[in-house]
Amino acid sequence: MMNLRLKLLALTFLSIISASAQDDFVSLFNGKNLDGWVEKKAHRDRYYHFFRVIDGTIMANSLNNPEHDYAWLYSEKEYGDFELKFKFRAFKTSTGNSGVQVRSRYDDEAYWMNGPQIDIHPPGPWRTGMIWDETKGNQRWIFPNIPKNAWVNESMQRKKLMFYYAEETNQWNVMRIRCVGTSIEAWLNGMKITNYEGAGVLNDETHRSLGVGMKGHIAFQIHEKDALILQLKEIFIKEL
Repeated sequence: MMNLRLKLLALTFLSIISASAQDDFVSLFNGKNLDGWVEKKAHRDRYYHFFRVIDGTIMANSLNNPEHDYAWLYSEKEYGDFELKFKFRAFKTSTGNSGVQVRSRYDDEAYWMNGPQIDIHPPGPWRTGMIWDETKGNQRWIFPNIPKNAWVNESMQRKKLMFYYAEETNQWNVMRIRCVGTSIEAWLNGMKITNYEGAGVLNDETHRSLGVGMKGHIAFQIHEKDALILQLKEIFIKEL
């Protein structure tokens, strides 16, 4: 009987710890509107809205604007060290590219969001989770770490990567991103994709001059001239 009581106490304690840890995450999306978020795009598309709240999700949709430029939806608040988790639904019929930028900042004069971006690429899901640096002056793949003007390929992908499409399953993809110091880690559906140590890159003179790499906004991107439809929900962050 005593052992049973101890086990019950231990389980209760663990459930309290688990609930407390979950409470550390704060919701960034209320499911009703885009309060706390700002939409930015290139000047020629400044009156067009690419991000809307539909059925309790953020819908990123560029299908009706084929000649569009880049667009971003970014958090009003800036973050340094944090853990971010969210769900996204991708579609096989969507040929466009997206991604989530971290520690980024929008340049109102250049109409550009500088900072590292964790890729989301429905046409080639093997790329999802890799990091492209959108920072002007760098703009290259930093994970995998390859030279400027070189491109990633399928041989660099994580084996047995899982990626769900809305047309095939009701499952949403789950992405988790952890930024601590010069380190960026990313998981897709529980599988670790990225383990990037960015010392000498994220904190170099180029990134420091633009105020990105180590602290900044979180932003969801739509790539220029891409036919993209992507849904986002359950966006939570925990500052570390």
